[in-house]
Amino acid sequence: MLNEGQAIDRLVRSLLAQTLRPTEIVIVDGGSADGTWEKLEAHAKSSAPLHAIRDESCNLKNSPGPIARGRNVAIAAAQGEVIACCDAGCSYPPDWLESLVAPIVADKAEYVLGGSCIDPAAATAWDLAAAPLMGIAISPEGIRKSCTARSMAFTKALWQRVGGFPEDTLLGEDTVFDQRAQKLAKAAYATGAMALYAPQFTYLSAANTLARYSAADGALGIRRARFARMALRCIAMIASVLLLPWTVWPIVVVLALEFYFAIERDRSVLRPQGARALLPRILFSLSVPWITVVQYLRGSFTKANLPNQQNAR
Repeated sequence: MLNEGQAIDRLVRSLLAQTLRPTEIVIVDGGSADGTWEKLEAHAKSSAPLHAIRDESCNLKNSPGPIARGRNVAIAAAQGEVIACCDAGCSYPPDWLESLVAPIVADKAEYVLGGSCIDPAAATAWDLAAAPLMGIAISPEGIRKSCTARSMAFTKALWQRVGGFPEDTLLGEDTVFDQRAQKLAKAAYATGAMALYAPQFTYLSAANTLARYSAADGALGIRRARFARMALRCIAMIASVLLLPWTVWPIVVVLALEFYFAIERDRSVLRPQGARALLPRILFSLSVPWITVVQYLRGSFTKANLPNQQNAR
């Protein structure tokens, strides 16, 4: 992690409150300058399971893939044979760890995915609008088959066979790890093991996050089918506008489809929220194809990622 001073206390408290007490909690700091490391040191002194490591090679200044490197450093330092991954921007319900590792403990799987959902206690309207369009559920009953490292578990032996998280990319390291892991071991999907994510999105921060993800996908050459779907949506929008001098029906159909794409996943959740959530969701959904296509192409040609705010400090 890097410069997560506002989130680290919440993360550590939730991990220490697990019903299945972790044998150890290994957190790697990449050289934070906002007080994160000092908070980690304080937690480590008062919490026996917590092992804090400061390693500035886990920083964009010293590694092209600092997030992946931080994960690998932490896993290499861990003494246990069952690894559960989490993220600083999240907190975890008390039964998260027990639910996540249950298939491994029962010898039914080597690799388990839990997924993530928006923390209902801290959700903004733009969290509800943008999250599901980036693979994040807005309720625990939402998206299941998500490969995010915000909540995944695996055996240390599988991590070694995969070759660890790829340290040559800034973003998308969990997607690449997932693709490689699933060639070696079928993933199990744990119920009740979602990370509670609190991104506190505005429209601009959500758009920037999607842009970073899309640029990373393009640089890695992954999720091509998603890129193709988004490109078709852009082409349909352009064509419907060009046809306006002759007929309005194409744009009516395109807008109806866009409205459907915006709400089809979460109608039951959006309905009680009313316009507070619905209008931002429609606006962001209309933006998604353009941001995805432009940034995917950018990443494809430049092979470069877009750093986030923490990396830029």
